[in-house]
Amino acid sequence: MSLLPEPITTLTAALGKLPGIGPRSAERIALHLVQTEPGAVKQLAEALVTARERIRLCSVCGALTETDPCALCTDDRRDAALICVVEQPTDILSLEKSGSFKGRYHVLGGKISPLNGVGPEDLRIAELEKRMKTGSVREVIIALGTDVEGDATSYYLAKRFASDQVQVTQLAQGLSAGSGLEYADEVTLSRALEGRRELR
Repeated sequence: MSLLPEPITTLTAALGKLPGIGPRSAERIALHLVQTEPGAVKQLAEALVTARERIRLCSVCGALTETDPCALCTDDRRDAALICVVEQPTDILSLEKSGSFKGRYHVLGGKISPLNGVGPEDLRIAELEKRMKTGSVREVIIALGTDVEGDATSYYLAKRFASDQVQVTQLAQGLSAGSGLEYADEVTLSRALEGRRELR
């Protein structure tokens, strides 16, 4: 039987569903929140609801944005002929922190994973193909994690988009095997971008 009142237990359970927050951290945060000034808690709740309601995915690249298309897609200083393909919108943040990439992005929304029932048709591959058919794209950089699904997705994209007009490359070594972009530091990402290689 829990010594904590039911509302705190419910709040702890909800917080525990957030990434990176274990049971002890969730309980500490819940206890902190119920002892905090009501105005501050209300402000936090409103910020959560506002962010969830106003943030959406860019219809062009799939990045998190408040305006559509996003600032990255409408920035004329970025090279539209260079598209970096990532798994999730948060991967864009990791690459942007490196300061090395000045092209555009495309978020797939996942990786091909037959065991989990995710096929090419479940990802934003058709949207990428549509962008490439404009004729202005000269290189597609595959920047997916180096796990089995990431490798399978990379090779699928390389085969699907193989042509003389568009070069398909992959980030160079430097990313740890089996990990995603969110765990890589800025220097590692910068070097991986600079040393990318063509996928065949």
